[in-house]
Amino acid sequence: MEALYHQSNKHVHEVQSQMGRLESCDKQSVHLLENEIQARIDQIFSNLERLEILSSKEPPTKRQNAKLRVDQLKYDVQHLQTALRNFQHRRYAREQQEREREELMTRSYTTNGTQKKILDVANMLGLSNTVMRLIEKRAFQDKVIMIGGMLLTCVIMFLVFKYLT
Repeated sequence: MEALYHQSNKHVHEVQSQMGRLESCDKQSVHLLENEIQARIDQIFSNLERLEILSSKEPPTKRQNAKLRVDQLKYDVQHLQTALRNFQHRRYAREQQEREREELMTRSYTTNGTQKKILDVANMLGLSNTVMRLIEKRAFQDKVIMIGGMLLTCVIMFLVFKYLT
């Protein structure tokens, strides 16, 4: 039992050191390291099951101490398992955010997104291409008139401010 306990304890310390390397690992090897850590944790859990059986077979004077040591080891391994899951969750969330950011960066924005929808609906209703081109031309003309009106308003406001104050 002592040899198995020390071997499991050694594995726990190795997993702890690997968890420290996990934060500084590059993106390509992080999956390999995660899988290696998970395999080690699974191995430790199987050792703990054997240790629980062996600790119940210890003499009554040593049994309480052996169970306490096994429980402490199990507690440490459960915390390592939780830490690994938390790391994986943070990594998945970070990758999802990066994918969403890339999608937003590649998306092309139009000044009037509803215009496309209206043209699609009009096309479904059977409006001719000529009518749709007239609508597009009118939308462009409206934009030019709006910008011109804005500039004219700014010029008038500037002149009023300059000459009346």
